[in-house]
Amino acid sequence: MDRLSVDHLIGIENLTREDIQLIFKTADSFKEVINRPIKKVPSLRDITIANLFFENSTRTRLSFELAEKRLSADIVNFSAASSSVKKGETLVDTVNNILSMKVDMVVMRHPNPGAAKFLSERVDAKIVNAGDGTHEHPTQALLDSYSIRERLGAVEGKKVAIVGDILHSRVALSNIYCLQKLGAEVMVCGPTTLIPRYMDQLGVKVEHNLQKAIEWCDVANMLRIQLERQDIKYFPSLREYSMQYGLTLDMLKSLDKEIVVMHPGPINRGVEITSDVADSDQAIILDQVENGVAVRMAVIYLLAAQIGRQ
Repeated sequence: MDRLSVDHLIGIENLTREDIQLIFKTADSFKEVINRPIKKVPSLRDITIANLFFENSTRTRLSFELAEKRLSADIVNFSAASSSVKKGETLVDTVNNILSMKVDMVVMRHPNPGAAKFLSERVDAKIVNAGDGTHEHPTQALLDSYSIRERLGAVEGKKVAIVGDILHSRVALSNIYCLQKLGAEVMVCGPTTLIPRYMDQLGVKVEHNLQKAIEWCDVANMLRIQLERQDIKYFPSLREYSMQYGLTLDMLKSLDKEIVVMHPGPINRGVEITSDVADSDQAIILDQVENGVAVRMAVIYLLAAQIGRQ
């Protein structure tokens, strides 16, 4: 039967390969929907979804909102900045108050790792993790792998280099789990100070030279330097980082093959990639954005199918 093996989307770590393939298959059909003149389906007309963002987000929040609207769900948007959380209300109380309005599903981004799991054990609603601190960002990893599959035909057997601020990135960890479950080889590349020590335990290659990384890979996923999460200096300056780890068009042209360039956004142009790389045919950054809506529609649809069946 086509259903997920999990009750919530907390992280890629909890998904099976079959779960991921089911999400992709479902996303394929939704991708057709969002390219039609009428972009809505009535699948979730009786479902109410609350978007709880305790951390600033533009792209992810808009992507989830659009996915929910395309499925005809009712939506409640909640921004922590203007909420009673500021007055000392606990996370569980906040969510229970929202759930008393008969909400079926909660999409949550939170600065604390483990917040989504904590919530899933304490409230009676489906939880979708839209990013918890530096832990996981499962829908981003799903849309990244989905975009690789779309461009290269498959994820299995591909070599993917994740470049940049691995230490502070929830995207990196979710991507590693997802890519490995789908049979890809993974390398992380960045300054020693930004590569966590446990990387070798995850079965990924570690490289500190960007030229070597792009010579090895089929796909380069360039991550943003997360200055907002850095309480100390991990490298001398952005200029120096850019000289060592910024991807340029000349570097791409120096290769004897074409690699696919990805970026989870927002892009710091001129830092991790130059503008001409971001706008080149090898970059699939805008495809990732479009695929993000289809993948999030698939996740929400599959979780909503379980509501009332427990």
